[in-house]
Amino acid sequence: MTALKAKGRGVKDIAAERLAQLNAGAEAATLTECLAVDFAVLMATILPDIGNDALAEIRNNASTGILRRMSLAASVITDRFGPAALEQIARHPSDTARGWACFMIGRDGAMDLSARLTAIRPYADDPHFGVREWSWMAVRPHLSAELEAAIDLLAAWTADPSERIRRFASEAIRPRGVWCAHIGVLKQQPDIALPVLEPLRADPSVYVQDSVANWLNDASKDRPAWVQSLCARWSAESATPETARICKRALRSIRPKP
Repeated sequence: MTALKAKGRGVKDIAAERLAQLNAGAEAATLTECLAVDFAVLMATILPDIGNDALAEIRNNASTGILRRMSLAASVITDRFGPAALEQIARHPSDTARGWACFMIGRDGAMDLSARLTAIRPYADDPHFGVREWSWMAVRPHLSAELEAAIDLLAAWTADPSERIRRFASEAIRPRGVWCAHIGVLKQQPDIALPVLEPLRADPSVYVQDSVANWLNDASKDRPAWVQSLCARWSAESATPETARICKRALRSIRPKP
Protein backbone atom coordinates (compact mmCIF):
# COMPACT_ATOMS: atom_id res chain seq x y z
CA MET A 1 0.00 0.00 0.00
CA THR A 2 2.37 2.64 -1.26
CA ALA A 3 0.32 5.66 -0.32
CA LEU A 4 -0.71 4.37 3.09
CA LYS A 5 2.42 4.70 5.17
CA ALA A 6 2.19 5.58 8.83
CA LYS A 7 4.37 8.53 9.71
CA GLY A 8 5.08 10.32 12.92
CA ARG A 9 2.84 9.77 15.93
CA GLY A 10 1.05 6.57 16.83
CA VAL A 11 -2.63 5.96 17.52
CA LYS A 12 -2.10 6.45 21.25
CA ASP A 13 -0.79 9.95 20.56
CA ILE A 14 -3.99 11.17 18.89
CA ALA A 15 -5.77 13.67 21.12
CA ALA A 16 -9.12 12.58 22.54
CA GLU A 17 -10.86 15.49 20.84
CA ARG A 18 -9.47 14.52 17.45
CA LEU A 19 -10.34 10.87 17.99
CA ALA A 20 -13.91 11.88 18.79
CA GLN A 21 -14.03 13.84 15.53
CA LEU A 22 -12.85 10.83 13.55
CA ASN A 23 -15.39 8.56 15.21
CA ALA A 24 -18.09 11.11 14.44
CA GLY A 25 -17.27 11.04 10.72
CA ALA A 26 -14.41 13.47 10.16
CA GLU A 27 -11.97 12.63 7.39
CA ALA A 28 -8.63 11.18 8.48
CA ALA A 29 -5.49 13.12 7.58
CA THR A 30 -2.97 10.29 7.99
CA LEU A 31 -2.80 6.51 8.01
CA THR A 32 -2.44 6.62 11.77
CA GLU A 33 -5.76 8.42 12.00
CA CYS A 34 -7.32 5.92 9.58
CA LEU A 35 -6.27 3.06 11.84
CA ALA A 36 -7.50 4.85 14.96
CA VAL A 37 -11.16 4.97 13.93
CA ASP A 38 -13.52 2.96 16.14
CA PHE A 39 -15.64 1.20 13.52
CA ALA A 40 -18.51 0.47 15.91
CA VAL A 41 -18.81 4.06 17.10
CA LEU A 42 -18.59 5.44 13.56
CA MET A 43 -21.10 2.91 12.24
CA ALA A 44 -23.57 3.69 15.01
CA THR A 45 -23.25 7.38 14.18
CA ILE A 46 -23.68 7.00 10.41
CA LEU A 47 -26.24 4.17 10.51
CA PRO A 48 -28.14 4.55 13.79
CA ASP A 49 -30.54 1.73 12.84
CA ILE A 50 -27.77 -0.83 12.29
CA GLY A 51 -28.70 -2.76 15.44
CA ASN A 52 -26.85 -3.89 18.53
CA ASP A 53 -26.07 -7.34 17.16
CA ALA A 54 -24.26 -5.85 14.18
CA LEU A 55 -22.31 -3.45 16.38
CA ALA A 56 -21.39 -6.28 18.72
CA GLU A 57 -19.93 -8.22 15.79
CA ILE A 58 -17.87 -5.19 14.80
CA ARG A 59 -16.61 -4.73 18.37
CA ASN A 60 -15.75 -8.42 18.71
CA ASN A 61 -13.44 -8.12 15.72
CA ALA A 62 -11.85 -4.80 16.67
CA SER A 63 -8.45 -6.40 17.19
CA THR A 64 -8.27 -8.13 13.80
CA GLY A 65 -6.43 -6.75 10.76
CA ILE A 66 -7.69 -3.65 9.02
CA LEU A 67 -8.60 -5.43 5.77
CA ARG A 68 -10.60 -8.02 7.68
CA ARG A 69 -12.42 -5.26 9.54
CA MET A 70 -13.16 -3.28 6.38
CA SER A 71 -14.60 -6.36 4.70
CA LEU A 72 -16.60 -7.29 7.80
CA ALA A 73 -18.06 -3.79 8.05
CA ALA A 74 -19.20 -3.99 4.42
CA SER A 75 -20.74 -7.39 5.06
CA VAL A 76 -22.57 -6.26 8.19
CA ILE A 77 -23.96 -3.16 6.47
CA THR A 78 -25.09 -5.11 3.43
CA ASP A 79 -26.68 -7.85 5.51
CA ARG A 80 -28.63 -5.28 7.52
CA PHE A 81 -29.67 -2.81 4.82
CA GLY A 82 -28.90 -4.39 1.47
CA PRO A 83 -27.25 -2.59 -1.47
CA ALA A 84 -29.36 0.51 -0.82
CA ALA A 85 -27.04 1.44 2.04
CA LEU A 86 -24.31 2.11 -0.50
CA GLU A 87 -25.96 5.40 -1.44
CA GLN A 88 -26.00 6.47 2.19
CA ILE A 89 -22.27 6.04 2.73
CA ALA A 90 -20.91 6.60 -0.78
CA ARG A 91 -20.48 10.34 -0.34
CA HIS A 92 -20.07 10.46 3.42
CA PRO A 93 -17.32 12.82 4.69
CA SER A 94 -15.65 9.91 6.50
CA ASP A 95 -13.01 8.24 4.34
CA THR A 96 -13.58 5.07 6.39
CA ALA A 97 -17.26 5.06 5.42
CA ARG A 98 -16.38 5.53 1.77
CA GLY A 99 -13.93 2.66 2.22
CA TRP A 100 -16.79 0.49 3.47
CA ALA A 101 -18.60 1.40 0.26
CA CYS A 102 -15.64 0.09 -1.73
CA PHE A 103 -15.84 -3.25 0.03
CA MET A 104 -19.60 -3.39 -0.48
CA ILE A 105 -18.91 -3.13 -4.20
CA GLY A 106 -16.23 -5.77 -3.85
CA ARG A 107 -18.57 -8.26 -2.20
CA ASP A 108 -21.58 -7.68 -4.48
CA GLY A 109 -22.16 -11.05 -6.10
CA ALA A 110 -24.46 -9.68 -8.80
CA MET A 111 -21.85 -7.60 -10.66
CA ASP A 112 -19.77 -8.74 -13.57
CA LEU A 113 -16.21 -7.47 -13.83
CA SER A 114 -17.00 -4.54 -16.12
CA ALA A 115 -19.83 -3.33 -13.90
CA ARG A 116 -17.67 -3.73 -10.80
CA LEU A 117 -14.91 -1.58 -12.26
CA THR A 118 -17.46 1.03 -13.31
CA ALA A 119 -18.86 1.07 -9.78
CA ILE A 120 -15.44 1.35 -8.12
CA ARG A 121 -14.17 4.05 -10.48
CA PRO A 122 -15.36 7.08 -8.43
CA TYR A 123 -13.54 5.68 -5.40
CA ALA A 124 -10.41 5.07 -7.45
CA ASP A 125 -10.55 8.80 -8.22
CA ASP A 126 -11.44 9.86 -4.68
CA PRO A 127 -9.51 12.88 -3.32
CA HIS A 128 -8.58 10.92 -0.19
CA PHE A 129 -5.50 8.70 -0.31
CA GLY A 130 -7.07 6.04 1.88
CA VAL A 131 -10.21 5.59 -0.19
CA ARG A 132 -8.08 5.19 -3.31
CA GLU A 133 -6.23 2.33 -1.63
CA TRP A 134 -9.40 0.65 -0.40
CA SER A 135 -10.83 0.88 -3.92
CA TRP A 136 -8.27 -1.41 -5.53
CA MET A 137 -7.97 -3.73 -2.56
CA ALA A 138 -11.73 -4.25 -2.48
CA VAL A 139 -11.90 -5.46 -6.09
CA ARG A 140 -8.46 -7.06 -6.48
CA PRO A 141 -9.72 -10.64 -5.86
CA HIS A 142 -12.10 -10.22 -8.80
CA LEU A 143 -9.35 -8.78 -10.99
CA SER A 144 -7.11 -11.70 -10.11
CA ALA A 145 -9.85 -14.23 -10.82
CA GLU A 146 -10.50 -12.79 -14.31
CA LEU A 147 -7.04 -11.49 -15.03
CA GLU A 148 -7.05 -11.31 -18.82
CA ALA A 149 -10.42 -9.58 -18.89
CA ALA A 150 -9.28 -7.23 -16.12
CA ILE A 151 -6.15 -6.24 -18.03
CA ASP A 152 -8.19 -5.57 -21.15
CA LEU A 153 -10.52 -3.30 -19.20
CA LEU A 154 -7.79 -1.55 -17.21
CA ALA A 155 -5.73 -0.88 -20.34
CA ALA A 156 -8.33 1.72 -21.30
CA TRP A 157 -7.89 3.41 -17.92
CA THR A 158 -4.25 4.20 -18.71
CA ALA A 159 -5.38 6.99 -21.05
CA ASP A 160 -7.62 8.67 -18.48
CA PRO A 161 -6.93 12.35 -17.71
CA SER A 162 -6.90 11.57 -13.99
CA GLU A 163 -3.58 10.39 -12.61
CA ARG A 164 -5.54 8.58 -9.92
CA ILE A 165 -7.37 6.43 -12.45
CA ARG A 166 -4.18 5.71 -14.37
CA ARG A 167 -2.46 4.74 -11.15
CA PHE A 168 -5.31 2.41 -10.19
CA ALA A 169 -4.81 0.48 -13.44
CA SER A 170 -1.26 -0.39 -12.43
CA GLU A 171 -1.60 -0.62 -8.66
CA ALA A 172 -4.62 -2.92 -8.64
CA ILE A 173 -2.77 -5.72 -10.42
CA ARG A 174 0.70 -5.53 -8.91
CA PRO A 175 2.14 -9.07 -8.76
CA ARG A 176 2.86 -8.81 -5.06
CA GLY A 177 1.45 -5.56 -3.77
CA VAL A 178 1.11 -4.65 -0.12
CA TRP A 179 -1.53 -5.86 2.35
CA CYS A 180 -2.98 -8.16 -0.30
CA ALA A 181 -2.72 -11.63 -1.78
CA HIS A 182 -0.15 -12.07 -4.54
CA ILE A 183 -1.21 -12.73 -8.12
CA GLY A 184 0.78 -15.85 -8.93
CA VAL A 185 0.23 -15.72 -12.68
CA LEU A 186 1.79 -12.26 -12.90
CA LYS A 187 4.74 -13.31 -10.76
CA GLN A 188 5.57 -15.94 -13.37
CA GLN A 189 4.24 -14.25 -16.52
CA PRO A 190 4.51 -10.48 -15.97
CA ASP A 191 4.35 -9.84 -19.72
CA ILE A 192 0.60 -10.49 -19.53
CA ALA A 193 0.25 -7.03 -17.97
CA LEU A 194 2.09 -5.14 -20.72
CA PRO A 195 -1.15 -3.67 -22.14
CA VAL A 196 -1.39 -1.74 -18.87
CA LEU A 197 2.30 -1.07 -18.27
CA GLU A 198 3.40 0.03 -21.74
CA PRO A 199 1.14 3.10 -21.97
CA LEU A 200 2.40 4.27 -18.56
CA ARG A 201 6.13 3.94 -19.19
CA ALA A 202 6.58 7.71 -19.57
CA ASP A 203 3.62 8.93 -17.53
CA PRO A 204 4.11 12.54 -16.38
CA SER A 205 2.70 11.86 -12.90
CA VAL A 206 5.10 10.82 -10.14
CA TYR A 207 2.13 9.10 -8.48
CA VAL A 208 1.77 6.86 -11.53
CA GLN A 209 5.50 6.47 -12.05
CA ASP A 210 5.92 5.14 -8.53
CA SER A 211 3.17 2.57 -9.08
CA VAL A 212 4.65 1.32 -12.35
CA ALA A 213 8.12 1.17 -10.81
CA ASN A 214 6.78 -0.73 -7.82
CA TRP A 215 4.93 -3.09 -10.16
CA LEU A 216 8.18 -3.91 -11.92
CA ASN A 217 10.06 -4.14 -8.63
CA ASP A 218 7.50 -6.74 -7.56
CA ALA A 219 8.12 -8.64 -10.79
CA SER A 220 11.89 -8.45 -10.32
CA LYS A 221 11.65 -10.69 -7.26
CA ASP A 222 10.68 -13.60 -9.53
CA ARG A 223 11.66 -12.50 -13.05
CA PRO A 224 14.67 -10.14 -12.71
CA ALA A 225 15.96 -10.77 -16.23
CA TRP A 226 12.57 -9.91 -17.70
CA VAL A 227 12.45 -6.62 -15.80
CA GLN A 228 15.99 -5.75 -16.85
CA SER A 229 15.19 -6.49 -20.48
CA LEU A 230 11.99 -4.46 -20.37
CA CYS A 231 13.71 -1.48 -18.76
CA ALA A 232 16.51 -1.64 -21.33
CA ARG A 233 13.95 -1.56 -24.14
CA TRP A 234 11.95 1.23 -22.56
CA SER A 235 15.09 3.30 -22.01
CA ALA A 236 16.06 2.88 -25.68
CA GLU A 237 12.58 3.62 -27.01
CA SER A 238 11.59 6.35 -24.57
CA ALA A 239 14.56 8.50 -23.59
CA THR A 240 12.59 10.67 -21.18
CA PRO A 241 13.23 11.63 -17.55
CA GLU A 242 9.95 9.95 -16.62
CA THR A 243 10.95 6.59 -18.09
CA ALA A 244 14.41 6.89 -16.59
CA ARG A 245 12.93 7.45 -13.15
CA ILE A 246 10.59 4.48 -13.49
CA CYS A 247 13.38 2.17 -14.62
CA LYS A 248 15.79 3.27 -11.89
CA ARG A 249 13.20 2.54 -9.23
CA ALA A 250 12.08 -0.67 -10.91
CA LEU A 251 15.61 -2.11 -10.82
CA ARG A 252 16.36 -1.14 -7.22
CA SER A 253 16.08 -4.67 -5.80
CA ILE A 254 18.11 -6.46 -8.43
CA ARG A 255 21.62 -7.15 -7.20
CA PRO A 256 24.39 -6.93 -9.77
CA LYS A 257 26.14 -10.18 -10.56
CA PRO A 258 29.58 -10.53 -8.86
